Amino acid sequence: MRHLLFELFKRLQIFCIALGKLAQLGRAQLRYPLGMSVRLASGDQQLVQIIDSALADTARRSGDWLVCKLGCTQCCIGPFAINQLDATRLQQGLADLEVTDPEHAAQIRKRARASIARLASDFPGDPTTGILDESETAEARFEDFANYEPCPVLDPITGACDLYAARPMTCRVFGPPVRSEDGLGVCELCYLGATDEQIAACEMEVDPDGVEAPLLEELEHTGQHGRTIVAFAVGL
Repeated sequence: MRHLLFELFKRLQIFCIALGKLAQLGRAQLRYPLGMSVRLASGDQQLVQIIDSALADTARRSGDWLVCKLGCTQCCIGPFAINQLDATRLQQGLADLEVTDPEHAAQIRKRARASIARLASDFPGDPTTGILDESETAEARFEDFANYEPCPVLDPITGACDLYAARPMTCRVFGPPVRSEDGLGVCELCYLGATDEQIAACEMEVDPDGVEAPLLEELEHTGQHGRTIVAFAVGL
C-alpha cells in the first residue's frame, strides 16, 4: 500500500510539473509553443519567418482540425533526416541555451549522446560524422531505422521540444496539409472528419520563393554538406 501511494504521488508530481508549464502558455502557444530566442543568420531568419508565417495562416484556416499541441509527440519518435541548415540552427539554439541554462543544455547533450550510442552500430551512414549515406540501399535502410527512438531534444516529462525555436524545417511543417511528390499529406492525427476539399483548402505552402536552397549552397561552400539526424547534430 505504501509503495502504491508513493508511485501515485510521484506521478502526481510529474503531472503538476507538466501542467505548470502548460499554464504559462497562451492559447496559441498551446498549439505551437514558443521556445527560446535563437540568434540566426539573416538568411535563415528570413526562412524561419516565412515558414512560421505560413504555419500560422494554415493553423487559422484549419481551426480544430489541426490538433497539434504541447505534449503531442507523434512526430518526435523515430529519427528523420535533416539538412545542414537545420543542424546549424539546432547547434546555435543549444549554444544559446548553454549560456542561459547550462544544466538544461547538458541534459540535451546527454540524451543525444546516449541516442548516438544506441544507434551507431546500425546507422545507415558514417557514425563518426553522423552524415547519412545517400545511396538507394542506405535510404531504404533508413526507412526502417530506429522507429521507436525518441528525439533527444524532446523533454521526456513534459513532451515539449527543448529547442523549439531552433527546430528543423521538417518539424515546422509536420501536421498541416503539405504537398509532395506523393500528393497532399497530413499527420494521421489531424483533419479527422474533414473532406479532401476541406483539407486542400488548408494546404500550407512551404518556401514558395525557394529561400532555403541557396542557403544550403552557401553552407556547402564552407564544407558543410550531407544530411544527418538530430542526435548527431547536437550530440557530437
